[in-house]
This record gives sequence, structure tokens and C-alpha cells, in this order.
Amino acid sequence: MQRRDFLQFAAAGSAAWLVPQALADTAPMDHAAMGHAMSAPGATSAAALPPLPAGEHLPALPRLSNETLDAGRFQASLVAAPLVTALWGDARQTTFWAYNGSLPGPLIELWEGDSVDIAFANQLPQPTTIHWHGMPVPPEQDGNPQAPVASGAQRQYRFTLPAGCAGSYWYHPHPHGHTAEQAFRGLAGAVIVRSKADPLRHLPEQHLLLSDLKLDADGQVAANDMADLHDGREGQYVLINGAWQPMIPLAQGERQRWRIWNATSSRIFKLALPAHDMLLVGSDGGLLEQGQPIDSLLLPPGARAELVVTGRFRDGVTAGLISQPYRRGKMMHPEQERDEVLAGIMPHGMRPTQALPARLRPLAPLAEPGFRRRIVLSENMADPKAMFLINGRSYDMNRIDGTGKVGRIEEWEVQGNAHMDHPFHLHGTQFQVLARTVDGVWEDEPFLAWRDVVNVAANESVRLRFVQQQPGLRMFHCHILEHEDQGMMAQIDFLTE
Repeated sequence: MQRRDFLQFAAAGSAAWLVPQALADTAPMDHAAMGHAMSAPGATSAAALPPLPAGEHLPALPRLSNETLDAGRFQASLVAAPLVTALWGDARQTTFWAYNGSLPGPLIELWEGDSVDIAFANQLPQPTTIHWHGMPVPPEQDGNPQAPVASGAQRQYRFTLPAGCAGSYWYHPHPHGHTAEQAFRGLAGAVIVRSKADPLRHLPEQHLLLSDLKLDADGQVAANDMADLHDGREGQYVLINGAWQPMIPLAQGERQRWRIWNATSSRIFKLALPAHDMLLVGSDGGLLEQGQPIDSLLLPPGARAELVVTGRFRDGVTAGLISQPYRRGKMMHPEQERDEVLAGIMPHGMRPTQALPARLRPLAPLAEPGFRRRIVLSENMADPKAMFLINGRSYDMNRIDGTGKVGRIEEWEVQGNAHMDHPFHLHGTQFQVLARTVDGVWEDEPFLAWRDVVNVAANESVRLRFVQQQPGLRMFHCHILEHEDQGMMAQIDFLTE
């Protein structure tokens, strides 16, 4: 097995998002005529429902407007509220939960050094929060479950972005016990923090936020069943920017920068683009030092990646962006055994191939740790009230599971004592993965990267290092949101000296 085929960028998040204006009144395209074999929804599709419209141009993510003209400040408002829309452009109405009436939520574009002030209003029937996934924000501003925003209430989120934090992040709810439901009903959005020294700013960008949608026979967002709670939820439709199987324009020889977010509850994607060249240039925490040629990319829930895609259009290869089969240890749902087409590639003329810098940014490995911990992810199927555990315990919001020190390098060994994969996420900082076990033998990671999610496969261990720079309570958990809600979460209080 080629290690580059299984690059592990774990993640968190979930959701079912549809841009109403993009999907309504859109007839399916003749994919065969365009040379793209677009697949129908999987076997779990509700038989009474027609397929969603497919084959439109990839919709752009709507942007959140900055309400101030002051340099170095970003001030805006977000509202979480129910949204009713017609997915098929007919009389059937489907109810989602959305930020600012947009599915997915609006893209927030920021700059390193910005002072951010977001006014948030909760118009949902449940308490909620906004978690700024992966971003270096203070604990009291990070949307932790200890700080719920009640139904009908409001709050301000305020933080300042430090230098060196440019990357692709996202935001989603984090109220304990309700996170999965609020996410799969539609609450999620992308964040880009930009740097004025970005070495890839000359490339055109594509933004691909991946979500999935599970509908019942009435065309409503389906509730989780017992199999979803056990295995993690996967819907019938994989959406990109709220559209099913959209078309992405790409010219022969053209280089594009793709930012990709996995905002599903539990789906692990093994992404491939068979006809074209893929260069991995960034992970959760921003750019790598050098681009890494890859054939496929394993992207777990909550994780992000940046690719440079070069259009090649090789003879006889017509597939677009696909998700290849990957077995993550599900027991109650069938595993995917075939390629799933996520998007088609639309030939768009010819372009000169733009040059890339040999070095994207300097990255240095963290020094020897001042403290080591072992974190064990396990399953207890004998107890339906505490099926998913960390270090033998189910999450208790009132319990501190450990303490750490601000500014101290910590090394954690995260052990998957489980029969299925568990994507591991740590709040408040980025970490470096040092090594992982492959068939019981430790192997070094092939390159250095900053991440906040790492996939921990069944019976695998992962070794990572990080530093927390701000004091306060930090969560860590499985980013299969159904598992998080059922107790696979813990918390550490980081103290100053």
C-alpha cells in the first residue's frame, strides 16, 4: 500500500446543505453526452423521491459581508434559524436549519491580524453555539458546550487572529447532545484566513465544501436511527457547496487551487481525480513546506486540505472528482464498495501552466515534549448509554479530565482500541503528527503538516505533538458527531505557570 494514497487529514463536522437557488428549477444534465459518468444516489435512497437536480455549474459559496470599513477589523452578524425550501422546485417543502438563510452558511474571509466581532442570534428551538473549528481563539470564545446560547438569545464572539495562522477553517455548532442534529440539518460554514505573503495567491481558487444529505420518504431531513448512532450518519446524497454532482470548469494545462472542507457527520472520503494531476499543498493549519504529489487523499470528517489541480484530460479517462471505496469499520451500514462520483470536470479550453514556488513556507518540527499522555478511544457496545469512551469514561461536562500548561510542548499517543475509525480533534491549536502504527509497526509520517484532526483507524495508534498558547478549558473528541454526542469527548484545563 502506498502511503501517499492514504494521507490522513482528520476532521470534524457534518451537515446537509443545499443552496435553494442553485437546486430549484434545474433540470438534470445529460452527463453521458459530456463524457462524465455521474452516479445515482446509493442504496439508502428514499424510493419515493426523485433524484435531486444534478450537473449545474459549481455554485460559489456566498460570502459574509464585513459591516465595517475599519482596517484590520471584521464585524458581521450570523443568525441560526429554520429555513424552508423546495429542493425539486415543486410543492414539496423541506425544512433545514441554516446560518443567514444560506445552505451552506456564508463563507467568512479574514486576514491574519484581524480583530473579529461576530454578533450571533439563535432562532432555533434548541440551545446552540458557534465553534470556530481549528482557529486559535480563546476558550471562552470557542463555542464550547459550557457556553450555550439559549433559544431566542444572542451573544458576541470576539477574538484577534495572530500572525502565521493563515489556512482553511470552518464553523459549526457544539452544544453537547445536539451537535450532530444541528449539523446534519444544515448548520456549517467555511472560514478562510489569508496571508499577505501567500505564495499561491496568483492561482484561481475553487472552494469545495463537502456535505451529505439524508432524506426520508417525505423529502424531509431524516432523523438518526440506531445504525446512524452506532456507525455515524451517511446520507444518500454527497453535496458540494449545496449542489449534487456539480460541474467544475478546468482548462487543459490550467492550475487551480482547491480548498476542500469535509463537513459531514461521519463520512471519510478517499478523494481522487483520475484524469488530472493533484499536488497536496496544505492541511488543516495551512500550507505545507513543499507540495506533495498524490494519487488520492483520505479526508476524514472535520478535516480540510488544499490541492493544486492541473488539468490534463488524458485520453480515455473521463471521470471527475470521485470518492474511492474506503472501509472504516461500519457494522450496521454497508461499506461503500464502488467509486462515487462527486463532481464532473468541464473542459474549458487551454491555459498556460503557471509556475509554482519550490518552497511554500518554512515549517519546523516541535522540540522534545515536556509532558506525555496516552489517550485511548474505545467502544462499549454492552452499554447503549455509554457506547463511546475516552480513557474508559463517557463525557461529563462538569468533570475536568486533566490539566496542562500553556506554552509547554505535549506529546500524545492516541490509541484506537476500537473496531472502527475515529477521527480525533483537539480544540484551540494545531498539532504535528509524528508517526502512526501500520500493522502494529510504528512508521514516521512522510512529511510535516499542521493539523487539528487526524484519523485514528481501528487498532491503530497515532503520535502527535502540540502547544496550547492560551489558558483555559479545551475539548478533544471523536469528530464523528454521533459518537461525540454519545460521550467520546473529554476536556483539559490549560493553566499558566
